[in-house]
Amino acid sequence: MREISHKLAFVHDAHPTRYSDVFDPNNGGVQARVALGDAALLDLAVAAAKKAQPGWAAVNPQRRARVMFNFKSLVEANMNELAHLLSSEHGKVIADSKGDIQRGLEVIEFCCGIPHVLKGEFTQGAGPGIDVYSFRQPIGIGAGITPFNFPAMIPLWMSGVAIATGNAFILKPSERDPSVPVRLAELFLEAGLPEGILQVVQGDKEMVDAILDHPDIKGVSFVGSSDIAHYVYNRGVVAGKRVQAMGGAKNHGIVMPDADLDQVVNDLSGAAFGSAGERCMALPVVVPVGEKTAIALREKLIPAIEALRVGVSTDAEAHYGPVVTAAHKQKIENWIQTGVDEGAELVVDGRGFTLQGHEEGFFVGPTLFDHVTTDMSAYKEEIFGPVLQMVRADSFEEAVSLPSKHQYGNGVALFTRNGHAAREFAARVDVGMVGINVPIPVPVAYHTFGGWKRSAFGDTNQHGMEGVKFWTKVKTVTQRWPDGGASADSAFVIPTMG
Repeated sequence: MREISHKLAFVHDAHPTRYSDVFDPNNGGVQARVALGDAALLDLAVAAAKKAQPGWAAVNPQRRARVMFNFKSLVEANMNELAHLLSSEHGKVIADSKGDIQRGLEVIEFCCGIPHVLKGEFTQGAGPGIDVYSFRQPIGIGAGITPFNFPAMIPLWMSGVAIATGNAFILKPSERDPSVPVRLAELFLEAGLPEGILQVVQGDKEMVDAILDHPDIKGVSFVGSSDIAHYVYNRGVVAGKRVQAMGGAKNHGIVMPDADLDQVVNDLSGAAFGSAGERCMALPVVVPVGEKTAIALREKLIPAIEALRVGVSTDAEAHYGPVVTAAHKQKIENWIQTGVDEGAELVVDGRGFTLQGHEEGFFVGPTLFDHVTTDMSAYKEEIFGPVLQMVRADSFEEAVSLPSKHQYGNGVALFTRNGHAAREFAARVDVGMVGINVPIPVPVAYHTFGGWKRSAFGDTNQHGMEGVKFWTKVKTVTQRWPDGGASADSAFVIPTMG
């Protein structure tokens, strides 16, 4: 059986004592096992990173950018290999896997411009003969803890900016689909990145805790569920680290009476069911405003959902593939039953879906609920599967309040032709990322990604300038070249710039 190990800057001869199975979600079988590391292995990785990082930080920014250019070209040249490897462990269809990789590459493209964004500030003549300037320096060693649902994009979001700004980076990917991050690290080395600057350590909670506790790791970036994000944030901060921890979501799509319903249904089909709903920016709640809108939307949604094709990840005609594990499939189906028990109307039931020839695969059919209410736990919590819930609103005010009052605040979308309504909604809704007629409002790479409330812990977002700020620290220099005219007494007075 294939064994997936770490990607380290040293020869590690010790034999792992713990392994985790890696499944093929399309058939339910175990296709590989991944070695789970421990604190001792992390110590070795950190030691290699400490040795390599000062030299990398001393490399001028344009040469670091050239490594990013080389890496981008190598990933593009190996896109098909990477996409098939990703789909084989995650289950998403090939086209979606390529999108996963491409969105990560967009951050690498941003990193190719790192010489520009690292420019500091300068003030000439801030005081008599005094100049003040500032510049950004790397924090040293950073770490990323990434989820199963985007095994290429999110590791690239984190590692790209961290490395481009001069840090060493240790990545702990999900043990459910660990192969693509290892392959990306290999391509970084091929692109010219020095040994020790990017290392991949495999592991579970034991490795996560080791990362959070290690004194030489200065910053940690995390994406996962909200409960774990809260845990990571608290433990990391107590250990003296800067931490950004992105959590779960329950994104809403508000449908105004003037919206183009055909476009809305098309957008909802992809946003709610694409990647089997395993996206933190999926759109699992639709909120039609007014009874007439709700009836018309439902009438169009049902045949569109029933027409969705669920297939294996290599099926070019499939809209989405299996979910990542049998346990996750069971969790989704349990939530569907919870919705039924709580009184929501189950319009389309995706449970019990099987695919001929792949009966043991982890497939869940598309599911639609109507008449969902805000007191239902199935509405309050993240399902993370191909389940769309309809919550009816009587007015625009009620529609704005639903995502604003929800515990999560990652993303939200408004579908309308009314510019005033769109402007009001964007200004007032208590959510971090807003789409206007855009169902999945993930910002472009040179902006920044981050939610509010229980969707994010920490003060700094992912990628863009927020990412640069997270992975660097500002040093400010106040300088004067004396001309010999200063009085002795001035040394005892707090300096001013007057």
